[in-house]
Amino acid sequence: MANLFTQPYPTNNAFLPALRRALVIGLFIGLFLVVFQPFGLNNWETSNKLFKLLGFGAVTFVITAFHFAFWPKLFPRQFSEENWTVGREILFISVNVLVIAVANRFYLEWLLGPGENGGLGWIGMIVVTFLIGAFPITGLVLLSYIRRLRKYSQAAAELPVATPVHGVPTTESKLAMDGDKASDSTLTLVADNDKDRLIFPADELLYIESSDNYSTVVYRKNGQLVKPLVRSSLSRLEKQIAQPHIVRCHRSYVVNLNRVERVTGNAQGYKLHLMDGQIQLPVARQYNETLVAELKSL
Repeated sequence: MANLFTQPYPTNNAFLPALRRALVIGLFIGLFLVVFQPFGLNNWETSNKLFKLLGFGAVTFVITAFHFAFWPKLFPRQFSEENWTVGREILFISVNVLVIAVANRFYLEWLLGPGENGGLGWIGMIVVTFLIGAFPITGLVLLSYIRRLRKYSQAAAELPVATPVHGVPTTESKLAMDGDKASDSTLTLVADNDKDRLIFPADELLYIESSDNYSTVVYRKNGQLVKPLVRSSLSRLEKQIAQPHIVRCHRSYVVNLNRVERVTGNAQGYKLHLMDGQIQLPVARQYNETLVAELKSL
């Protein structure tokens, strides 16, 4: 069971999705309190009670929007998909719920003023918010993980990759089938200064990785793996490639699908395996459809 919490989990740290997520959670908390009025809230006698209860949802929205939009921007490495797990997702949400509980308690104190009794103490407020939010959300995280894992694992097993031909290793099999056609294709990558360039056979390329204002081009030269650094963005180099099956699979990677030996899947999506599994490249969800179509056309 403990291993479940260390499994990779997808992240979505874009601002608008974070805002929509916060809105849904805020609406849920506000409407839940209005409809059910649990833990003594039904005995709270006050004017404009409906709007005051909806205020708890508004506080929840503000806290959650800040929580999901601010921290990933401040600590991008910790919130990257390479480091994000089921356990971190649950912990992150649980912390958010506890902060909501404290903020809503202060909101209640402000509402009550002297002489009023809302029916809830500090401990009661934290318990209410935690029970309403943390346990259901934790369950949803686990269910989401299982659903995504099954989806990508099953789909990955059905994707075609190059198969051995007449004893040729898997990494070479597709190239062997293409024969001289592949070896006649030359790839020319030009740097930002329009002077520095790399020229090599396209079938020797494994992948290109973004490195800030540079790109690392990984290909084979005389049977050895080389990784020259080119001063150019990945998008600029991608536009210079007119070879089939060399495609974008992630914001940081362009991959030669002819070099993919195996495709696996986890809750974050597909993983492309090259060089007998020594190299694993992620597939961003936005590239899933195009990449699957390219693999099926191999």
